Amino acid sequence: MRLLLIVLFIVVPIAELAVIIQVGGLIGVWPTIAILIADSVLGSVLMRSQGRVSWRRFNLAVQEGRPPAREVADGALIIFGGALLLTPGFLTDILGIALLLPPTRAIVRRVLVRTVARRMASSVASFSVRAGPPPRSPRTYDVDGTATDVDQERLHP
Repeated sequence: MRLLLIVLFIVVPIAELAVIIQVGGLIGVWPTIAILIADSVLGSVLMRSQGRVSWRRFNLAVQEGRPPAREVADGALIIFGGALLLTPGFLTDILGIALLLPPTRAIVRRVLVRTVARRMASSVASFSVRAGPPPRSPRTYDVDGTATDVDQERLHP
């Protein structure tokens, strides 16, 4: 987890700055800034349109009575992709576009679902091994009522 945080907060911004400086050196400062602004605008438009499609599919799934798992995953990926496109930088823009386009989003969703399912299965197996069998509770009965003596000869003549 620590490595992931280091990558997210240190490596990615440094890599983004390096790419922006390289692109700025090739095409100039103002065209680079214009491209970054256009990416953000394109990202917000694409996020809005894909979000609407995902919302419609979510409502349709709920109306049909089936679990909207795929639609929820798509909605989360669309929001994440839009946030990446709004973040200035070319590397995050590439990942953001990949999450907003339906074909690549489907691939990411499949990988994500497979990874989450594998982790859930391993954590459940790990939990059951550590926990051991569940403790047994002693059987106790608490019954309220009245008792009546029964003549056995009357029951079995």
